[in-house]
Amino acid sequence: MPNISELFKAYRTQLDLRAVQEDIQKILKAHYDANNTAEVYKKCLNCIDLTSLNGSDTKSEIVAMTEKVNNFKKYFPHLDNVAAICVYPSLVPTVKEHLSEEIGIAAVSACFPASQSFLEVKIAETAMTVLAGATEIDVVISIGKFLEEDYEEVYEELSEIKAACRDAHLKVILETGVLEHPEKIKKASLIAMAAGADFIKTSTGKVPVSATLEASYVMCHAIKEWKEKNNLKIGYKPAGGISTTEEAVKHYTLVKEILGEDWLNNKLFRFGASRLANNLLSSIEGKETKYF
Repeated sequence: MPNISELFKAYRTQLDLRAVQEDIQKILKAHYDANNTAEVYKKCLNCIDLTSLNGSDTKSEIVAMTEKVNNFKKYFPHLDNVAAICVYPSLVPTVKEHLSEEIGIAAVSACFPASQSFLEVKIAETAMTVLAGATEIDVVISIGKFLEEDYEEVYEELSEIKAACRDAHLKVILETGVLEHPEKIKKASLIAMAAGADFIKTSTGKVPVSATLEASYVMCHAIKEWKEKNNLKIGYKPAGGISTTEEAVKHYTLVKEILGEDWLNNKLFRFGASRLANNLLSSIEGKETKYF
C-alpha cells in the first residue's frame, strides 16, 4: 500500500475554488463555440453509458432498452452506437442474453449507491456481477470513511474490489457533490487511481449535486498529473445531472483542453446518462428525436 500522505505530497492538492471556477470560464470562453458542433455531438453520443438505475426497473424494461441499442444502426446508420448499457447487478444477465451489439455491459456494484456495507459483501457482489457478464463495474468510494480521513481503508477497499473485478474495467465514483471542495475531490481521485481504477467518475446521480464543471476540471487535472508521473492513462466519466447538449459539450471541452485529443473516445471518456442520449440525437438530427 502506498503511503497516502506521501501520495498527496507528490501532487498539487491545495486548490482554490474561485481560481478553478475562473479557469473554467476562460477555457469555455475560448473553446466552447468551436466544440459546439454536430461532429462533437456525435462523439458525445458514442461516449454514453446508457443507464437505467431505478428501483422499479423490470426485466422487460431492460430488454426494451437493450433492443433499442441493438436496432440503433437500422434507424441511425450514420451514427456510432452508445458505449455501454449500465444497470443494476441482477439485470446484467438480462442485458447479456439480449445484447447483440459489441458494446460494454456496465453494472453498479459494491452496495451502490451508498457503499455502506461490509467489505466482504461488496467484494462478493462485484465478483458475482462480473461472473454474470458485466465487463465494466461502477462502484462508490466509502464516502463516510473518506470524510473522516480514513484514507488507508478507502484505498484498501478499492484495491480489493479491483481484484474482484478480474478482467472487467473498474470505474470508481467519488460522489463529488458530497465531497464539494476541490482539494477533497483531488485527494479522492488520487486514492482511486492508486488503488487501480481504470476510470474515475463524478457521481451516482442519487444525491442533490451531481456532475459539475468544477469536478470535471479537478478530476481531469488529476488524471493529467497521473499520466505525467506514471505514464498511465486513466479514463474519466462525468455522470448524474448531465442531460442537455450544452452541458455535455462543456464537459467535453474541459476534457479536450485539459487532457487532449487522446481522451476523446469511449475508451477513456464516458458520460453516465439516460436523458442525454435523446437530447444529443435531437441536436444531431435537427429535430426532436425520442429514440431511447
